[in-house]
Amino acid sequence: MTLAPPAPPTSLDRFGETTTLAVSYLRVSTNEQAERGGRDEGFSIPAQRDANLRKARDLNAIVVEEFIDAGESARKADRPELMRMIEYVKTHKVAYCIVHKVDRLARNRADDVAIHLALKDSGVILVSATENIDETPSGMLLHGIMSTIAEFYSPNLANEVAKGMTQKASSGGTVGRAPIGYLNVHKRDELGRDVPTVIPDPDRAALVRWAFEAYATGNYSTSMLHSELIDRGLTSVPTPKRPAKAPGLSTIQQMLSNPYYKGDVIFRGARYDGLHEPLVSAELWYRVQNVLTAHQVSGEKTQTHEHYLKGSVYCGDCGSRLMVTHAKNGKGIVYPYFMCAGRHSKRTNCVRQAMPIEPIERQVEDYYRRVQIPEHIVTALRQMLVRQFDDLHTANKAARHTLAAERDKLRDERRSLLHAHHAGAVPLDLLKEEQDRIARRLVFLDAQIDAGQIEYDQAKAHLEDCLTLAGDMHAIYMSIDDSIRRICNQAFFERIHVYEIENVDTVRAPGEPFDALLAPNLHAAALAYDASVRAGEDVKPADVQV
Repeated sequence: MTLAPPAPPTSLDRFGETTTLAVSYLRVSTNEQAERGGRDEGFSIPAQRDANLRKARDLNAIVVEEFIDAGESARKADRPELMRMIEYVKTHKVAYCIVHKVDRLARNRADDVAIHLALKDSGVILVSATENIDETPSGMLLHGIMSTIAEFYSPNLANEVAKGMTQKASSGGTVGRAPIGYLNVHKRDELGRDVPTVIPDPDRAALVRWAFEAYATGNYSTSMLHSELIDRGLTSVPTPKRPAKAPGLSTIQQMLSNPYYKGDVIFRGARYDGLHEPLVSAELWYRVQNVLTAHQVSGEKTQTHEHYLKGSVYCGDCGSRLMVTHAKNGKGIVYPYFMCAGRHSKRTNCVRQAMPIEPIERQVEDYYRRVQIPEHIVTALRQMLVRQFDDLHTANKAARHTLAAERDKLRDERRSLLHAHHAGAVPLDLLKEEQDRIARRLVFLDAQIDAGQIEYDQAKAHLEDCLTLAGDMHAIYMSIDDSIRRICNQAFFERIHVYEIENVDTVRAPGEPFDALLAPNLHAAALAYDASVRAGEDVKPADVQV
């Protein structure tokens, strides 16, 4: 037996005739849908409106109020027009609430039930313009099915979108809007398909390249570079809703550290080789990163660097930073000096007088000559350290064989578990627990096995580069310009202490491997190892006694 729906509320018009009243609810998920085609309501809202009005005519009802949520997701129930509609039907006698589809109201079952009950409590019947949904048992069954489908659709759509974005990034595509200096465009491939791609912006790419080149000199702070780019006319890309405007300081800071400009795509923490054209070389990008780090270390993010030693030299008496000052002689000639910042600000009791800059420059240059490693020690160090690397690699190779054997054993165990489960010997919950344990261990083993050879090759190449630098420090320092000298000082040394004009020293090298490579005890060990090898002794570096 089919139950008839309850009689809808009615009202009398001015001729005394009975009229059935309805409200119409319309929704699109994004602002782009709401404004597509250059129209205030896009294309989707008018189409929903026409369908709802046709449904109202089929019901012999008149739509007395329309509620539109434009750019509102159905994942949330507190949409402004939906809330206003629920309040409206509480105080007005309305027979029907007409929607284009059930998923216009909600995309999860809990919200659907809550909204449906709110309408039902007000005596309103929910009607779909495109689905056979009403208050009959068959209509309510269909309503439940459609609500469940809508609830599945939303997270499933999110998963599919995330999977597609990951696939796009892994193949080198750009996910989302490209940064300043690039344009998102659409092209046709050889089959006539529309393909979204990224190209250099003809109006902005040159300015971005200049920004990297200028900042790499070390003569600009980010705020200075920001001002210069604005003066040169750099603006954001205009959109239909937003005009072009000057970029903010944070945009410039993010631009300088974004690996996208050297051809990388970063998505969810993973790096991929991008299909887009790099605007700067990898070498230039890394130079910029070094300058960014150097500015942070020296504490000079927003000021002009008056001298390449500034930020690296410190007072040997009180440990304060040396600052640049200028003095004028009786003939009006201005001379630059280094002055102790502690004495200048009266933070310390330092009595160090101001020191001419040029003699300190010469002493720092001479210091590089004194601390660089002589060629015969570099040769001994290379021999000893390469032997240590090879010994460690041999030990690690044996360890990797052990790890590989464990990995093969776990794979066999996983197959056996699966066979046992299919035979009914292992229950599903135990199977999942054991599979999770095996999977976690396999991920660890794969990472350890794969990383061994890569780390060895990279570390050995890095060691060779550092030995070359440490053995030719003075010549390198004398051949580079002032901006690179600043980076060189802050890379090799944590601080350069000036005790007197004739006495320049450092606290220590700032980090690996120069703190070890410049250590006298390591040099002595290398020479002792070299002597043992020359004597025909089969000695390991770890056995050398100094």
